[in-house]
Amino acid sequence: MRLKPSDLRLTGATILRDGKLQERSIAIEAGRISKGPLPEVDLGGYYVLPGIIDLHGDAFERHLAPRPSAPFPIRTALQGTDRDAAANGITTAWMAHSWSWEGGMRSPEHAERFLHELESFRTEALTDLRVQIRCETHTIDTKAQLLAAIRRYGVDYVVFNNHLDEAFEIALRDEVRLAQWARQAGRTSREHMDLVRNASTQGPNIPRYLCELADAFDTLGIAYGSHDDGDGETRETYSMIGAKICEFPTARPAAALAHAVGDPILMGAPNVVRGGSQSGNIAAIDLIREGLCDALVSDYYYPALLQAAFHLVDHKVMDLPKAWAMISTKPAEILRLSDRGKIDYGKRADLVVINKETRAVEATISGGRLTYLAGQAAHRFLQSQYPAQLAAE
Repeated sequence: MRLKPSDLRLTGATILRDGKLQERSIAIEAGRISKGPLPEVDLGGYYVLPGIIDLHGDAFERHLAPRPSAPFPIRTALQGTDRDAAANGITTAWMAHSWSWEGGMRSPEHAERFLHELESFRTEALTDLRVQIRCETHTIDTKAQLLAAIRRYGVDYVVFNNHLDEAFEIALRDEVRLAQWARQAGRTSREHMDLVRNASTQGPNIPRYLCELADAFDTLGIAYGSHDDGDGETRETYSMIGAKICEFPTARPAAALAHAVGDPILMGAPNVVRGGSQSGNIAAIDLIREGLCDALVSDYYYPALLQAAFHLVDHKVMDLPKAWAMISTKPAEILRLSDRGKIDYGKRADLVVINKETRAVEATISGGRLTYLAGQAAHRFLQSQYPAQLAAE
């Protein structure tokens, strides 16, 4: 049975509202930000901030297969991902599932099974979990299958991706990594490279294929973009067909072009926290300082979102309201979610409660429902006038 929203008032905390940190209360009623007298919870010593919105995360893959040779059922993975997201203050999350010629857990068939399981899991999910399809460009023969799946399961976000060049480079430079990649899909290295070479023959027909998908996405009202643009020309090409979201540009020219034409730019929060990209690409914090990054995403690690926001504050790149907007307000605007991303009357009650001293998430509220509760905040909720209501639910 789905947990019902809770009606209560949070008092004593520092609230992020109207772009400013304020000392005021927040009322929650019927899953929305409201007004009026309600049972109170004293949260002095805490921040109450808009719930985090993650536009791209593949941490769910670790729940699917904690080890490459040890896969678990999709529903189990969704349960783990749901709790993982809630514990890190995330109230809306897109799980980035591949739609690729690579096979295995990146195949179209696995994506369809994943979407089917998510559809049935939503009745018990705590977090608003959605799927972003990472569509490999060289998948022409799956066009009808892709569009049918998007319509059937209400997918609202797609990014184009191209792993072929990477596959050829790995084959030349790293036989061990190639063997691991192939083994994950149940193939030998030779079989994998045969598949890569076969996919590469689609090259001349790719532009038309992407344009046809773009037209269909526009008709369906789907947000779409591209992943790992390596230069301005690539980004311009995607932008011209309507793939406006620039996700993880690997070099400054791609980000600069996106910014010049008004395309939103997403970078990974782990890149900010770690001080740069694992693969040696441009550092996200450099793009942020130049105004060439609009929002941060979890990439492969949910805790990095909150950590990145405070990292930007500690390194005096921006204040907390602006840093937090990169993981709440801006993502909501990019995916056209007008009902969340900020604290205001009538908006969804998506909130995260953070201990000012430890900067730890101690409570998450999604759609007015408590989805995570820990630490001193748990005692505050339980010792307030709220326990009777909590027990009744």
